[in-house]
Amino acid sequence: MPAFRQVGEKQLPHPVLCMAWSPKRDLIALANTTGELLLHRLASFQRVWSLPPSEYTGKEITALAWRPDGKILAFSLGDTKQVVLCGVEKAEILHVFPMQSSVTCMHWMEVTEESSALSSFYNSEDESKLFLPKLPTLPKSYSTTSKIFSEEKSDEIMNLMGEVRLNVLVLGGDSGFVELYAYGMYKIATLSGVSGTCRSLSLSSDLKSLCVITEVRSADSNPQICFIQLDTGLLSDCLPEVTRMARKFTHISTLLQYLHLSLTCMCEAWEDILMQMDLRLTKFVQEKNTSTQVQDEFLELLLWGQSSPELQALLMNQLTVKGLKKLGQSIESSYSSIQKLVISHLQSGSEALLYHLSEVKGMSLWKQKFEPLGLDSAALEGAITAVGSFSLKANELLQVIDKSMKNFKAFFRWLYVAMLRMCEEHVPPELNKMTQKDIAFVADFLSEHFSENEELFDRKGKYFNVERVGQYLKDEDEDLVSPPNTKGNQWLRFLQESAHLKESSLLFPSFPQKSLHFVKRMMEAVIEQCLHKPAEVIGKSVKQAAFLPLYSIPESSENTPRLFELPSLWNDKKAKMQHVVFCMPDVSPSKLYLLRKGTDPSRRISNSVVSVDLSHYLDNADEEDAAAQRNYLYSCLDARFYDDEMLTVVLQGSQEEKRRRVLAQLPLASALSCESEFTWEPDRRLEQQSGAIPCQGLVLGNQWRELENMKAQFVAVNGIRKVACVLSANLRHIRVFEMDVEDEDDEGGDSQNASADHDGLDVTMTSEGQSEEGAEAKEEGGERRGAAFRKTEEQLESEEAL
Repeated sequence: MPAFRQVGEKQLPHPVLCMAWSPKRDLIALANTTGELLLHRLASFQRVWSLPPSEYTGKEITALAWRPDGKILAFSLGDTKQVVLCGVEKAEILHVFPMQSSVTCMHWMEVTEESSALSSFYNSEDESKLFLPKLPTLPKSYSTTSKIFSEEKSDEIMNLMGEVRLNVLVLGGDSGFVELYAYGMYKIATLSGVSGTCRSLSLSSDLKSLCVITEVRSADSNPQICFIQLDTGLLSDCLPEVTRMARKFTHISTLLQYLHLSLTCMCEAWEDILMQMDLRLTKFVQEKNTSTQVQDEFLELLLWGQSSPELQALLMNQLTVKGLKKLGQSIESSYSSIQKLVISHLQSGSEALLYHLSEVKGMSLWKQKFEPLGLDSAALEGAITAVGSFSLKANELLQVIDKSMKNFKAFFRWLYVAMLRMCEEHVPPELNKMTQKDIAFVADFLSEHFSENEELFDRKGKYFNVERVGQYLKDEDEDLVSPPNTKGNQWLRFLQESAHLKESSLLFPSFPQKSLHFVKRMMEAVIEQCLHKPAEVIGKSVKQAAFLPLYSIPESSENTPRLFELPSLWNDKKAKMQHVVFCMPDVSPSKLYLLRKGTDPSRRISNSVVSVDLSHYLDNADEEDAAAQRNYLYSCLDARFYDDEMLTVVLQGSQEEKRRRVLAQLPLASALSCESEFTWEPDRRLEQQSGAIPCQGLVLGNQWRELENMKAQFVAVNGIRKVACVLSANLRHIRVFEMDVEDEDDEGGDSQNASADHDGLDVTMTSEGQSEEGAEAKEEGGERRGAAFRKTEEQLESEEAL
């Protein structure tokens, strides 16, 4: 029996571009050429959900990465240059952020370092919950509502950030662009100076170094693959400070998004019908023959109950009694919706933003700890002032809404009665009572709002601005058409007369001439500046520790996705090492190479470069078949790290055995037992010195399985869950395997431990090659029925079920 058990097989309708196993569960994420994201279960390769491509996010997925806790999946899109965070439970898009250039690879890691400073921080993390009320969820009726803020009974931001322990999403792209995002949301470093296009990334779990595999192109020669190690010592030295700052700034950037969505909901609540009155009155001015002012016509109707034929035609034919009723209802419902959103969402969001910014300002004053990370207390003071101005402007909008609702109510009530009288219809007695005070109130409203404004017509194409709320929600740089009347405001007069308070930094500027949108954009710009500063400072502190050109490659064919191509990176957390596995098919096709570097760039590693010879005897327990043994020469098609001590490889037979494909587990211990050391000549590529690399032979034992009737090419593995997924060369045929089946039988409950895993693996490797007979018999049978192998997906699944 082969060492690995096949548990699923599928022929997919579209070629697969990326595949990644969940770090915590038996789930694999696949992205295909149509831009669809699929999640499959290990058992029978059953589909859990699919996320179709959309215009909003994009249709060209270029890279995938799981958050270390397995709850969120990140993927990048090449056509829209965006990164999307997707919730795994319900396939919901939780967060989207734009990138400056297209992302070609990503890696999401979790910090494993522990320290007393960190543990004390973890305990004090939830203080904000004691002081701040929970943010109200946004109304579900609005189209722009993000899933983060519309979930009931959940603390959205905390869910999105996951555990307190720092995790970092590393993104790499064209022209050497590399960015690090704490919790997958807040950018903590922008790295420049990395040469070439990123093909693979690995940030060490102790944050001491970032390893990058790049493809460097030059005009006169083929592209070459290079290994770059970057020293990220500042991140590891200031880990507690980076963690605290990252969580605070993630809160702040999420709150900015919350305010943006709240304001968008307010804009949707404001309807175009509210502009009707302004437009009808403007049309009336343009069409009327008399020289009387509109304001006078309405005042005449108010005082004497009589109107000119033109005004009567406007009211009865264009506005109509029914239309007036509808307009009144629209204004009331719209204004009350906006008012609720300002009170519950804008104000509570602004308060939370002020709280977190004040905390960050307090951190920035601890210069010894936070100044190296780029926290600037003066810039943060400016951000706090900007949030204060935004709160003032929101408060001003509330006053304008309150006043407008009172004015319109009185005005429409009077106009409704006047129009009923014009129609000679019955006026309800409750509407007929109008006191002197009411008349004075309407007269004031008419004189203030109904005067013709030639300058306004030149600017906006209308003579009137009766509706005063919409101007606050317009996303434009122009001043307000009708700023609030501050005449007689005692507080403003007191400020103007006070020499000391006039320019005081304690008072937030109110920007009386500007809209709410304008003040919000100004606030966002100031806060974004504070958010980006640490990323620049930390990015500049990162220095290149090693640049090793490995080998040149032919111009790549378009049909192979770059993400599947070697080299493959791995971070050994226990030994604090970075591993790179790769092949150099042009130099020595039957060898697999392993490069090792310490996560601390200054640490020297023995056996830094070794190779494994893939010439291998297929061991056979039956002596009668000894003559049938053949010496195979394999080449490696793909190799991925199964765990710290094991590689999973897809091997291809030599020239005459091209069709033969094998899935195997290679223990690294034997390869690393070389006694001779390799001395690197820095001015030459590794492939030019490959003859000097120490080489070890290979004995697989029974840790291999022939992949019959499948042109296997690529593999994705997860050593924690003991699973592997093999993909064919045409990127459509998939097989899924449980890898350590025999170990589980031998080890029982202890097989959950990685160390127990490896012990079981050693036992298996030294045991008799029981599985070879079955594998060879399968091979012969496979060759005989190769031509007839045309099974449908249903037949394959039923066969596995049996």
